[in-house]
Amino acid sequence: MKPISKEAIIAYVEDNIPDFHLNRIEKLKKLKLNKVLKRKNPYLFKVKNVNTAGDFVKTILGAHLSSQEETLFGGFLEGLAIYICNYVYNGIKSSAEGIDLEFEKDNAKYIVSIKSGPNWGNSSQIKKMKDNFRKTKRILGTNVATSTNVIAVNGCCYGKDNVPDKGEYLKLCGQYFWEFVSGNANLYTEIVEPLGHKAKEKNDQFYIEYAKVINKFSMEFMGMFCDSSGEILWEKVVKFNSGIK
Repeated sequence: MKPISKEAIIAYVEDNIPDFHLNRIEKLKKLKLNKVLKRKNPYLFKVKNVNTAGDFVKTILGAHLSSQEETLFGGFLEGLAIYICNYVYNGIKSSAEGIDLEFEKDNAKYIVSIKSGPNWGNSSQIKKMKDNFRKTKRILGTNVATSTNVIAVNGCCYGKDNVPDKGEYLKLCGQYFWEFVSGNANLYTEIVEPLGHKAKEKNDQFYIEYAKVINKFSMEFMGMFCDSSGEILWEKVVKFNSGIK
């Protein structure tokens, strides 16, 4: 075990967090109103009494971006966890299906599937993860039923789960996960400050592009779904979203 320094973490973040911000902007620029609208529930916006094109666009865009950014940032955190584990325990990014990280410590080999938070999947997705754990153990030449030296872990970068032992695997969330990959019980709070590297500057750039998209989508929405008085034609919105072509 080789403890990782704060300086090493800062260096990694400063080298890699710009990619997250750049990807946010690039994906924002590529968005199309019709594609975003088809993915959202039009009935919900009517129930919420959304009456202006600008409010409608901000609502659907906000919901879309929140989901998209969670995915993008999850990828960044996965890379950070692998980097830290490589530094501390010589961990490697796994080539096995559905497995993100492999490393050894305390006379055990760990295979890790990394997710952003604890509520990441439905029953079929969890079943798929468990199947991947079993398959990887077989590839490693281990008997699943009796193995004690290969341990499967679902690592979650934030959140809590007070029952980590799931039978076939461990679920380690938040503080437990970051301590698991680093050996440092305080790492989960220590990484917060470096993540803010140039955050204001990058977010200012993002919101310049965001404003452009809001204006563009609002004009498109009014042309497609509003009458000459400016009223939203909800039936037309619903048909576009859900009608049989």
